[in-house]
Amino acid sequence: MSTRKPLICLFGLFILLQGCSKQDQDNSAATSVNIISSATAEEVIKVAPKLVSAGKAVYERNCIFCHQADAIGKPGFAPSLTNPEFLSTASDKFLMGTIRDGRAGTGMPPFAHLGRADVEAVVAYLRSHAKLPNISARIDAEPHTQGDERLGKVWFEDICSTCHGPQGDGYIAGGTGTAIGKTGFLSKASDGFIRETIKNGRSNTRMLGFSGPAALAALSERDINDIIAYLRTVPSRN
Repeated sequence: MSTRKPLICLFGLFILLQGCSKQDQDNSAATSVNIISSATAEEVIKVAPKLVSAGKAVYERNCIFCHQADAIGKPGFAPSLTNPEFLSTASDKFLMGTIRDGRAGTGMPPFAHLGRADVEAVVAYLRSHAKLPNISARIDAEPHTQGDERLGKVWFEDICSTCHGPQGDGYIAGGTGTAIGKTGFLSKASDGFIRETIKNGRSNTRMLGFSGPAALAALSERDINDIIAYLRTVPSRN
């Protein structure tokens, strides 16, 4: 009797330890899943307040004159840089490259003289206005369009040229839209970025969405790809 009781106790302890071990493994697995989900989920980018403050100072010394206070832009003059859809679709690479190189043939000069640190600070300041999840990585990874540039030319001339100009020259052509036909834009914008903008537009701007039954033209995915194909072959000639 005295020998059997310790054996029973030891067996019970073994079962208990096994149960604890399994629970620890389950908790560990759950933690790993949560970490992976958190790392891969599209979410609003958070930036350090100190960097935002530094970026605001750089912005107010260099950018506010065209893009206005809080980077809300001015129709027909400079686009909004704090538009929710723009910040959601524009990657840091796109923003930094545009600030650094400017847009030749437009009113956007290069600001490479600011240096990388100041350019990054400006991007952080812009990001501090974000209200939507950042989907830039996903849309930039979308495949290149296989559209028909000939059909895209028809769509562009009928719909897009009204705001962006006959050759996509933007404001300098008297349009209210930006210069989407310039090499400075096309060399930095992915097909996914352009596709997303055409489909859904940008709230509180004159760029409305063109996809779906409630859109201005109800363009299909194929129609949008045709427009992108045309843009890729005909950057502004001047």
